[in-house]
Amino acid sequence: MRLQGQIAVITGGASGMGLASVERFLKEGANVVVADYNEATGEAAIEALGQLGFADQVIFQKTDVANESDIERMVSVSQSRFGGLDIMFNNAGVGGAIGPLTETTTESWDYTMDVLAKGVFLGIKHAARVMIEQGRGGAIINTASIAGLSGDGGPLIYSAAKSAVISMTKSSAVELAPHLIRVNAICPGFIATPLAAVRADRVDALRSSFSRAQPWPECGEGEHIAGAALFLASDDARFVTGEHLIVDGGLSAAGPELSKRFPNTSGRDAKVAGVTKGSTGEAPVLRRLDSER
Repeated sequence: MRLQGQIAVITGGASGMGLASVERFLKEGANVVVADYNEATGEAAIEALGQLGFADQVIFQKTDVANESDIERMVSVSQSRFGGLDIMFNNAGVGGAIGPLTETTTESWDYTMDVLAKGVFLGIKHAARVMIEQGRGGAIINTASIAGLSGDGGPLIYSAAKSAVISMTKSSAVELAPHLIRVNAICPGFIATPLAAVRADRVDALRSSFSRAQPWPECGEGEHIAGAALFLASDDARFVTGEHLIVDGGLSAAGPELSKRFPNTSGRDAKVAGVTKGSTGEAPVLRRLDSER
């Protein structure tokens, strides 16, 4: 098993790409802390994983990744329960601010950047502290997005945050290389998850539209991101650091042009503005713009 005896923390680990990665890491022999804001899905995930035979390898820790004390507590739980930290997967995310630039509030900006950018920074910071102290190196993986690679790959603030994640990945990889700590990012494309669908019961409806939007004829699934994360976490990627691995079914190779493929949804032409909160369990805060004109 490729991660036998390794200790991992996966934020946003209670659903979607995070949960798929948790299960894959467990199957490969890792001990895993599932860190997530949503207690209900977190507890459900632990119960399901226990039924699969992983009860002794996994624990849930409620975590707000934008809160530094929560991140410190999350890392401390990894140390106290499993004896250290070898892999940090900073995966937690939300859709965040949507709607036209001119209708976006500073509160929506703050919420989106806090979760998607500051949360990754804090995860890198506190994982690095432990890994340096342990003296055995480690792997840090950050979830970025193809939205961070172009000007029309996603909503404005979401895209800016994901660009920041890619930049932080490169800079921290350089700083941490002398400690044998590798830092890489994954840039997913369209992945059918509760976060992308806003509601879990709408995931299936995404699959056909997502698969038509890219060259590869199958929809992206959480397991595809889990496979990429496994590679970056394992010794197979020992000479890989400071990179962003695109996992998008060829979408960015073709050029996303998301505003043309999915008009009137989340970007500048959207008919709503506000902020979505992914799979956190909290409702989106949205307002219709046509009623204001």
